[in-house]
Amino acid sequence: MTSTLRTLTVPLDVDSSSGGLPSFLVRDDVLCWSRRENGLVGFGELARFTASGPDRFLEADIWWRHLVIEADVTDAVELPGTGPVAFGSFAFSKTSAFESGLVLPEIVVGIRDGKSWLTQLTLDDVELTEAGALAALAGWLRTHQDDDDDASPFVDLSPVTADGTATLASGSLSEADWKQAVADGVAQIRTGKLEKLVLARDVVATLPHGVKAAKVLQQLASRYRECWTYGVDGLVGATPEMLIQVEGRTAQARVLAGTLDRRDAEGIDGSPMEYAERVLAGSEKQRHEHEIAIQSLTTQLAPFSEAMNAHSEPFILELPNVWHLASDVKAELADVEGHVPTCLALINALHPTAAVCGTPTLVAGELIRELEHMDRGPYAGPVGWLDAAGNGEWGIALRGAIIESPTSVRLYAGCGIVEGSVPEAELAETWAKFRPMLESLGINS
Repeated sequence: MTSTLRTLTVPLDVDSSSGGLPSFLVRDDVLCWSRRENGLVGFGELARFTASGPDRFLEADIWWRHLVIEADVTDAVELPGTGPVAFGSFAFSKTSAFESGLVLPEIVVGIRDGKSWLTQLTLDDVELTEAGALAALAGWLRTHQDDDDDASPFVDLSPVTADGTATLASGSLSEADWKQAVADGVAQIRTGKLEKLVLARDVVATLPHGVKAAKVLQQLASRYRECWTYGVDGLVGATPEMLIQVEGRTAQARVLAGTLDRRDAEGIDGSPMEYAERVLAGSEKQRHEHEIAIQSLTTQLAPFSEAMNAHSEPFILELPNVWHLASDVKAELADVEGHVPTCLALINALHPTAAVCGTPTLVAGELIRELEHMDRGPYAGPVGWLDAAGNGEWGIALRGAIIESPTSVRLYAGCGIVEGSVPEAELAETWAKFRPMLESLGINS
């Protein structure tokens, strides 16, 4: 790319009663990263970088740094996520045919801690002004309203009701075949070849009257406020797991392993949270699975850090569909010759973690390819954003789906398999994890 990237970031007045960032989720081609009404929304596409294979993160990192190193940046806000920003989605596997990459939008709206901003990006030699940026944003929002006579400037959070003809079908494996895959995985673990294996399955939803990505994202952002709602190139979801968040020299991660369906607590004596504490925190199987995930992350992060701390005891993360055992990890990144590692360099070292692959990683990865009979594509891969200052947030693309056509969506869910895993229980766990996407599509589960 020979053109110079130029960006203008200005404060934006967002009506506090409008619902925050989700109020901008009005187009099906929107780029999205949102949590608790904060985050980033992108419109349009100025440039794109794609890659595949084992070096996909490093190749994207090189492209991004070359793009922004000579960028002409005017930033009146100067917060993480201002100035040049790219959204990205990467394949889970180095063997995947899926094209990983970064998307450089034309317009970005950001909200963080009560402050809102608007960034316009261009590769053309034109003057960027606040009035021009506001007009460009209005154009993107107006195009949406022109396309939909019933469009409202506010988010519609009424429950989604799918047409009665919506159908749900098995994907790569039937339920019986997937349970057999789990049993085969447990058998491999018992041989001592590996400690943990994460097995995923897919189902395909068909909605003859159409899939509206914007509506899906609105529903997820509203119902799963503690998760990070993401949308990039038809990959949509709300992940509870943060692979890596970088702000300056501070890196943070949220690791999950251990799951309990909230429906299991219906009709029990005592409080639901006490039940979750007893079943999750009191389970040797769940604690073992969680400890493997924490060790996987901290071991890989340690070489890049000069200090690190993690919760000595996991906490219970309460979501509308499930409870998880969760731990937060925080690290101060090491400064090597005046530079701290970039987001993508960290991702290259961290991914895949035991939470989405297993341990040892190479053994688990080979077994996943053998037992799942599918290409995960971007499912369980990193998804998020980065800016020119080195800040970024990258979640793991869980609780999500890929919109494959105007009427078809492929949903994914996975489970951590250890020696004590029972195939029927793991199958039930996948249905609990499908629930956020099924709800947002209006399909009863």
